[in-house]
Amino acid sequence: MTESERGKACMIKPIKATSVPSRRKFDETFKAEAVHNWLSSGKSATVIAQELGLSPERLYAWRRRFGPADAGGRAAAGPKPGSSADLQSQLDAARREVRHLREQRDILKKTLGILSEPSPSVTNGSPR
Repeated sequence: MTESERGKACMIKPIKATSVPSRRKFDETFKAEAVHNWLSSGKSATVIAQELGLSPERLYAWRRRFGPADAGGRAAAGPKPGSSADLQSQLDAARREVRHLREQRDILKKTLGILSEPSPSVTNGSPR
């Protein structure tokens, strides 16, 4: 082998067997939940896709299949997330919950007071 042939032989790299990345498969539940979370979060498809390790195009395709049937692409269940109507409904729900919890607390306080009182037929152990 001459010097020039040896130089060329060193330049040629052996072909390595490259592994083809396997295609990821997602079940129907994952797809439906990904679309639901995307539409209810108010975040962009790009942000959600990055969080899930997907392409935004995949989310759009899944939305056509699993998303709500209305033309706007938004869930028809309520107002747009972050809107004043949505915030007001959340505030109303929180106030209802606070009122309910206060009622429960008051009932428990009264019950504790009743159970803590010694019954009149029981002596406290001191002879009279």
